[in-house]
Amino acid sequence: MSGIWTLLAAVIAFGVTALLGKWMVPFLHKLNFGQTIREEGPKWHQKKQGTPTMGGLMFIVGITLAVAICVPAFYANVQEETFLLKVRVFAGLGMALGYGAVGFIDDYIKVVKKRNLGLTALQKLILQFIVAGAYLGVLASSGGDSVTVIPFVGSVDLGWFYWPLCAVVIVGVVNAVNLTDGIDGLNASVTFFVGVFFMLIASLTNMYGMGIFSVAIAAGCMGFLLWNFNPAKVFMGDTGSLFLGGAVCAMAFGLDMPILMLPLGIIYFVEILSVVLQVTYFKLTHGKRLFKMSPIHHHCEMCGWSEVKICTVFGLISAIGGGIGLVLVAFGL
Repeated sequence: MSGIWTLLAAVIAFGVTALLGKWMVPFLHKLNFGQTIREEGPKWHQKKQGTPTMGGLMFIVGITLAVAICVPAFYANVQEETFLLKVRVFAGLGMALGYGAVGFIDDYIKVVKKRNLGLTALQKLILQFIVAGAYLGVLASSGGDSVTVIPFVGSVDLGWFYWPLCAVVIVGVVNAVNLTDGIDGLNASVTFFVGVFFMLIASLTNMYGMGIFSVAIAAGCMGFLLWNFNPAKVFMGDTGSLFLGGAVCAMAFGLDMPILMLPLGIIYFVEILSVVLQVTYFKLTHGKRLFKMSPIHHHCEMCGWSEVKICTVFGLISAIGGGIGLVLVAFGL
């Protein structure tokens, strides 16, 4: 039964996202919602100046429709999953939409003022913690506890420390996913594989509602790639990248195994680690750089890699990380 709704969710998310591009890309052009390219970025990125941004709205609509239609339909016919598992699916979608709203505000400020700076770092951080807190509050009030599952270890109760730790992890991952959105097709390519392997893990652990959610994420990313792969006709903007960050966290916490974000989201962590290392090294050496540019995908560009090559290699690494996560769950639970 779940297979039918999983397939339908994939079709809806992909189809709606892909078709919306036919209308939304020209509409964003008409509104003059063009991306302002950072002056300190790679010089060849300047030719992308004016490419429509906020295109993440395309897959947000597609994914939301897919989940809103297919998950309730599945639950109406199957009573196997607990109330808490159902809450995790819809609260997870709510969290992703909350982060998408933060990104929309940020993008809107950038577009109106024609600057590549929107909300201040502090404003963005406060809003991000509010969204994370709201999500965790819903889980706690719906029967969620401070226990997390780690493959080959089992259930671990972190006590009161679990909740603030989760908030920090969620905000950190959301920003790591945001940093991955720096070249055509990269974020959508990486998150496609993350969604696919979370779907496989959800099926393996009989959490079919979260499996439907995960396949919708993957299919929405694939539909968006039709418009975002190099050369991109539209960018997802912070609207899309923050939504995807929230969705990645929703999938991991929905399966009660946030530890899986380490192997499945390896690219996200490499991206944010490259920024941390670059800034730290720059300060310690009084101006020297560890990488030619950070995040790491820009370093690869500066070394002569094409955007297509970066997407391909980073996507394959994500697939390998997903495979590792799948094996850990298959043999470690």
